[in-house]
Amino acid sequence: MNNDNIQLIDGELLDRASTEARRSPRLRRNHNFHDSDEAVCHRLLNAVEPGSYVRPHRHLDPDKDETFVVLRGSFGLVLFDDEGNVTRTAFLRADGDSIGATVPHGTFHTLIAFEQGSVFFESKAGPYRPLADAETASWAPEEGSPETATYLAELEARFVPQEEEA
Repeated sequence: MNNDNIQLIDGELLDRASTEARRSPRLRRNHNFHDSDEAVCHRLLNAVEPGSYVRPHRHLDPDKDETFVVLRGSFGLVLFDDEGNVTRTAFLRADGDSIGATVPHGTFHTLIAFEQGSVFFESKAGPYRPLADAETASWAPEEGSPETATYLAELEARFVPQEEEA
């Protein structure tokens, strides 16, 4: 048995992913554990910094349910109906009561990072395919557009400030 290929998910790896996310113009970075975009199962760390805008999206492929678990920091999960109305929110924190979620295929969703250094582990079926037009939220601003800051602030306002929780 070869133990050289073992990848530990430890503080050093989380720090490295977070540093790369802070340096990225999109304020997020993946660290993939799967070997290729064609892999049957995609397993990855997703480091996301506050201020990163993940345009609401859905996966229409019935095999593309997404499961994620927060390893560090905190996120706001926002679910939408097909017209862009918020149907549910959940505050997820690594050391909280809710630490992750499974989002069924066909469900519009986004995640918002609330703390520097926030990282979650994600798993979903492969292979990787770019989102089709029907999978992106036409009612939400495109990433990089001037409207994203206002829209992101509106979504963030749906969550109780962290210092008021407990």
